[in-house]
Amino acid sequence: MTEIAISDSIGTRPDDELPSATTVALVQLALACGGFGIGTGEFAIMGLLPNVADTFSVTTPQAGYVISAYALGVVVGAPVIAVLAAKMARRTLLLTLMLVFAIGNISSAMAPTFEAFTMLRFITGLPHGAYFGVAALVAASMVPVHRRARAVGRVMLGLTVATLLGTPLTTFFGQSLDWQVAFLSVGVVGLLTVVLIWVYVPKDRVSEEASFSRELGAFRRPQVWLTLGIAAVGYGGMFAMFSYIAATTTEVAMLPETAVPIMLVLFGVGMNAGNFIGSWLADKSLLGTIGGSLVYNIVVLTTFSLTAANPYMLGLSVFLVGCGFAAGPALQTRLMDVAADAQTLAAASNHSAFNIANAIGAWLGGLVIAWGYGFAATGYVGAALSFLGLFVFAASARLERRSTQMA
Repeated sequence: MTEIAISDSIGTRPDDELPSATTVALVQLALACGGFGIGTGEFAIMGLLPNVADTFSVTTPQAGYVISAYALGVVVGAPVIAVLAAKMARRTLLLTLMLVFAIGNISSAMAPTFEAFTMLRFITGLPHGAYFGVAALVAASMVPVHRRARAVGRVMLGLTVATLLGTPLTTFFGQSLDWQVAFLSVGVVGLLTVVLIWVYVPKDRVSEEASFSRELGAFRRPQVWLTLGIAAVGYGGMFAMFSYIAATTTEVAMLPETAVPIMLVLFGVGMNAGNFIGSWLADKSLLGTIGGSLVYNIVVLTTFSLTAANPYMLGLSVFLVGCGFAAGPALQTRLMDVAADAQTLAAASNHSAFNIANAIGAWLGGLVIAWGYGFAATGYVGAALSFLGLFVFAASARLERRSTQMA
């Protein structure tokens, strides 16, 4: 197998040293397969909670702890793994992460107790952020600088396709047969990804300057914190709305429960469209895409709250909110830029930030509902979070201008 040196500075490799288009496509396919497995495993549990609760004789809210356990694994695992694996080749790290993910899911299907199942979900979440971060770095290093966001978007396509196909199908078979089948299936996808990475991702050499301290240096850079802040605050709105979309569909729009899967599909279609459009826009203007998507989110989330009682407008709004995922590739690429020589930690932490956004959005949405404002008000919560995200973005843009002027 060909050995390559994956550049520490994304996009700096001369064009004549770039791999062929076929090699790049196969690498992106292998990495996206892992994203598909991770996305399916993360979201499928949401539709299987009652089944899990019945198996372990716990309540559905108690079964929901496994979702929090997985999210905690993502938040903790991304930075810790990125630092500890600083001296590991990226191909080797990807193989290790996906193998842990596969074993974690297969073991989850065989968990004997609820406590064991919860712990296994935490362990399975550990590789999540680090995998996406490293996969994005590998994909971006293999294309010209003006195409790197699109390369990142193709890797993340696995995650967005999971929301459209993987999660609904796995949930269906998990409910029809047994919920353990869902996790076994995700484990098989993980093992398939291990094979694809082994076959198609070229070996790489570790930089001689790589070290734990260099990776930790990412957190000494204000722009890294500001970019992570944009993700954690500005994009919690999507999750505030999505966490309660089932109840909004049935209790606000007065649609039957059979309409909920339709809303989930519309959201998935929107995420895929946003990923495609956003990665293209990010290659044109990185900061413009991030700032523009925040303004976009304010508009569509407000529209969601104002029109949720209308079934047709609800469907349109759900699709448009899903399109807000356009910021995903842009933020991932932005972190590569501002992290300088500590890109692994910064890139991996992006998914920790999005999981924090998930927690903040769902929590604030729940508070507003508990206060009696109704399920549709979650859109206003989302719009407010995006508005706050604009202030963080403005601080980042201002610091960027000052740094440019001083250079």
